[in-house]
Amino acid sequence: MNRYFNTEGQCEPDMHYMVPLDDRLEDIRRRYVDRGSYFVINCGRQYGKTTTLRSLARYVGQDYIALFMDFQELGTREFQSEALFSAAFARLFLEAFRSVRREEEKALEPVLSFLQECRESGLMELFDRLSRVCGEASKPVILMIDEVDSASDNQVFVDFLALLRRYYLNRKEKPAFHCVILAGVYDIKNLKRKLRPHEEHQYNSPWNIAARFNVDMSFSVIQIRSMLKEYEREHETGMDVDGMAQYIYEYTSGYPYLVSAICKFLDEEIPGTEGFENDNQVWTAGGIMAAVSMLLEERLPLFESMTRQMEEYPEMREMLQAILFQGRRMTYNPDQPMINLASMFGYIVNRDKCVQVANRVFEMRLYNLFLSEEELTAVICREAQGNRSQFLDGNRPNMDLVLRKFVEHFTDIYGDNDAKFVEEYGRKFFLLYLKPIINGTGHYYIEARTRDARRTDVIVDYLGQQYIVEMKIYHGSEYNMRGENQLIRYLDDYHLQKGYMLSFNFNKKKETGLREVILGDKILIEAVV
Repeated sequence: MNRYFNTEGQCEPDMHYMVPLDDRLEDIRRRYVDRGSYFVINCGRQYGKTTTLRSLARYVGQDYIALFMDFQELGTREFQSEALFSAAFARLFLEAFRSVRREEEKALEPVLSFLQECRESGLMELFDRLSRVCGEASKPVILMIDEVDSASDNQVFVDFLALLRRYYLNRKEKPAFHCVILAGVYDIKNLKRKLRPHEEHQYNSPWNIAARFNVDMSFSVIQIRSMLKEYEREHETGMDVDGMAQYIYEYTSGYPYLVSAICKFLDEEIPGTEGFENDNQVWTAGGIMAAVSMLLEERLPLFESMTRQMEEYPEMREMLQAILFQGRRMTYNPDQPMINLASMFGYIVNRDKCVQVANRVFEMRLYNLFLSEEELTAVICREAQGNRSQFLDGNRPNMDLVLRKFVEHFTDIYGDNDAKFVEEYGRKFFLLYLKPIINGTGHYYIEARTRDARRTDVIVDYLGQQYIVEMKIYHGSEYNMRGENQLIRYLDDYHLQKGYMLSFNFNKKKETGLREVILGDKILIEAVV
């Protein structure tokens, strides 16, 4: 069977194109498994947790009995009482053990008899039997539980964790699991749990022994390059493997699902479409832009979850809007609840001790989400929608005209508002104006290096062509000159000859409109509102 890029679940090297995991698995083994650690892997949705755990189980299988269990196999009923949970856990345990060490059936007798006795046995009895299995097993036993957060708001689960901790701490006196690995999206230390008042003192007790898991689960450029080399070896597309790996990383920051999704579109959806009739046209920068456009238009569980969480956590939503639209810089503080929450979901990261949206795809999806909610009510958006055709020069946007018309419409509609209003909403209004013009064909994102309260560079991707528009609050001619020089450097980075500046100027004697500035071999179109 031909291999393909997998976005639907666990990846297998004989079926799917995968990044090499050996270095990551060796790192986890050396730093955590061999040391007998108790630790939690918390990552965003579709971040490769299941693939990593199952691969790790095989990787250490020569020296350990690694048992992989998935709590999604347990239903609500199983958490209604200790007896029901204990029986369900015992059955999962037996299945996991037999799948890797069927020849050691004798070691499983304590758990088998636990199930056969058909009495109301609880967690204490279950752990006593598990301890006996660990003592009889030929090798140290590792317990891996995936999707552990699916049960973490349940009192029975909290009691289970408390006993797991107790047996783990006493493993020198009584046999127990050599290593415990729990994996899920939510940091289950911080979920609301159904605790009885007199047991609230147990809230953190299962976690004060957990080792800090500090292994990067994202894909590096080198790992993406290795996967693409495997693909290129079989398909011979003629792609620039190094360049493609770097470009995919720039859009995804190595988020595993997004990397695989872009590659899947390039492999399966884009070939044969207009402009991509040949393989050597597909695996290019233009092909990646087309793949990203397709990705942003899909209703995917990852994005549906993002939309739902924006509704569920309005304070997190406000924080992200302030970062995206107002250029607000926030110091990364894991003790701040909304920063911690957004980081847990994988929407933000800590870069240079500041909060940043985790990757370019998430940023574009969030812009689309936030702006779409205002499209129907924003007057300036309707101005752009009603005249969309005039902004297209053939199959390219006429960015000079976009800026000229924006200045006119913005001045007519919002010219009487004060500086505070313009400073807070000016950028949003420009993006609202731009969105219907490029919608469906192009997309835009913010250059992370320039996003702050004073200036922001918008990068517009449209049918393989890029445009840079610097938006800034005017702070005098010297500041404006620095902005011009910075824009020229970015034009060099993107191999462009022409760039655009949009200044929101609050001086009473300002002259609104456009002017052309030639600096060296660069042309700058400067618009003043």
